[in-house]
Amino acid sequence: MTPNLIAMSMFGAMLVLLFSGQRMFGMIGFVAVVAALWLWGDRGGYDIAFAQSIKLMSWFPLMTLPMFIFMGYVLSESRLADDLYRMFHVWFGPVPGGLAIGTIFLMVLISAMNGLSVAGMAIGATIALPELLRRNYDKLMVTGVIQAGSSLGILIPPSVVLVLYAMIARQPVGKLWLAGVLPGLMMAAMFIIYIWIRCKITPSLGPVLSAEERAQVSRAEKIRLLRAGLLPFGIFLAMMVPFVTGYVRLVESSVIGALAAVLAAVVKGRMTWTVFETSARHTLAISCMFLWIILAALAFGAIFDGLRAVDALKGLFLEDLHLNRWTVLIIMQLTFLLMGTFLDDTAMLVIVAPLYVPLVDALGFDLIWYGVLYTITTQVAYMTPPFGYNLFLMRAMAPPEITLSDIYRSIIPFVAVMILALALVIMFPQIALWLPETLYKQ
Repeated sequence: MTPNLIAMSMFGAMLVLLFSGQRMFGMIGFVAVVAALWLWGDRGGYDIAFAQSIKLMSWFPLMTLPMFIFMGYVLSESRLADDLYRMFHVWFGPVPGGLAIGTIFLMVLISAMNGLSVAGMAIGATIALPELLRRNYDKLMVTGVIQAGSSLGILIPPSVVLVLYAMIARQPVGKLWLAGVLPGLMMAAMFIIYIWIRCKITPSLGPVLSAEERAQVSRAEKIRLLRAGLLPFGIFLAMMVPFVTGYVRLVESSVIGALAAVLAAVVKGRMTWTVFETSARHTLAISCMFLWIILAALAFGAIFDGLRAVDALKGLFLEDLHLNRWTVLIIMQLTFLLMGTFLDDTAMLVIVAPLYVPLVDALGFDLIWYGVLYTITTQVAYMTPPFGYNLFLMRAMAPPEITLSDIYRSIIPFVAVMILALALVIMFPQIALWLPETLYKQ
């Protein structure tokens, strides 16, 4: 068999095994180890898997993973996000669609404290959704807002998905996080502008708070809520400012964030043993899952490197099919959208990263910039029917009056906004690259 045929066989076997319903990392790792043993015998096969595990364990920035996950779960389980939403409820209520706009702000702050879209979805569905429906917001509008806002968790730092991409693409996590800041804020701003315009044109979609309700909240109460709601924002600043200014490294920054979250929960009187135990259990489970996934991806990628599959793929696109590099890039993004209908973000990255990341580098594109493109495309894929990841999370958490058909229809305008944001980042790479280039030159 030729190296190209072996690579295609590995890729096909991996896809078939993934449909067996077994653990993703187990199936990918199984294909990698079997291929290594077949190609290089006992010694070479064992050495490849062992070498990747040593590489994984010696990657110091990976220490940030459990710290940020723990921080996010402490903030979620201690219900500190309740104060945030109450603050947005009071301050944005008089604006058309104000509570929906406040929900987007809530999601941005939750994203900046957690790094996982699931946490934003859970908080939005349990805190914001019942309140928005009770105040006669259009159900299509609010379900779309919560799904779109929760997707920001994988783009705005500290994004756990970008940590995974950094490990596979061998890029600095700090640069990737900084690259995600402006695109993430830009997308959030585009969501807010869309909500405001829609609710301004059709007030029934997002009615303002009544004069009676506004009169019930005094100025002193508004100030108190502002202080309470800004506590999580202070945690984010305490974590990120020392890192951005160079006083601490990435791992120390993550420790500061975790300690600040615990301290905030203690000060608010919400750090119970149940909160700590639940946060620790979830942190351990998710961290172990990510470690196994990264190990499987590294082993699979090492074999693809040895087979020089990337050179063959580059030759197919550029020499045999005579495509230019931008056409190849768009094809890669379209495959992410296709896979997103039945896979989550980590699965997509692990499956195609051994091919796509080296190919992007060979085509002359910036890997930091491509990490942002991958993440935005994943956000779109999360909300793409029929099997978008966020669609089913929303269905599981939404009340019975919101049907699956409602959820599908609600995301159409927000997906359009996200595709527009993706196009802007493709056309103007400095949206993603300006911040890391500026700060890393200092």
